[in-house]
Amino acid sequence: MVEGELLQLTCLRKLTVTEEDYLELANRKTACLFSASLRLGALLGGKGENEEMQLGLYGINLGLAFQLIDDVLDFTSSEDVLGKPIGSDLREGNLTLPLILLLQRCTPEEARKVSRVLDEGGFHSVQFAEILDLIERYGTLRAAREKARYFSDKARSYLEGFPDSPYKDALRSLPDFILERES
Repeated sequence: MVEGELLQLTCLRKLTVTEEDYLELANRKTACLFSASLRLGALLGGKGENEEMQLGLYGINLGLAFQLIDDVLDFTSSEDVLGKPIGSDLREGNLTLPLILLLQRCTPEEARKVSRVLDEGGFHSVQFAEILDLIERYGTLRAAREKARYFSDKARSYLEGFPDSPYKDALRSLPDFILERES
């Protein structure tokens, strides 16, 4: 997680951040925490090495889905629901997947709007609504949600070898909860 935080600092305000960079960052910051938590649960529950690894892989994919949805909510939620101002990631200089995909799809003039927000450290000469309009027009929120669904489905697949139980049911329902959350 510390490596992820340090990596994030090196990526701040850089328009050159790729989807691969983003996923590596999300893996180190969020997915590793989820994975470690699930692996620890397996160890404490007396499960074998194979089950521990399966739960760890479940956690990685669940964590990636969680981070993607968190990044989508930074554009679609409200400050009251989210507990922080919307658009915080961009304001702070963090390029999330919706923005990375936007920069791949938009015109150079539109990309300069994102760049101005990064340079200014806020929505001064470019309003949040303008950026939101661009990400909606280019479908990048939908694409990020689809990627989150991919990771959720992948997470769920790692539960296949476990016997049916209330615990497995709870783990199986978590990806849907993450995909549908609003805060």
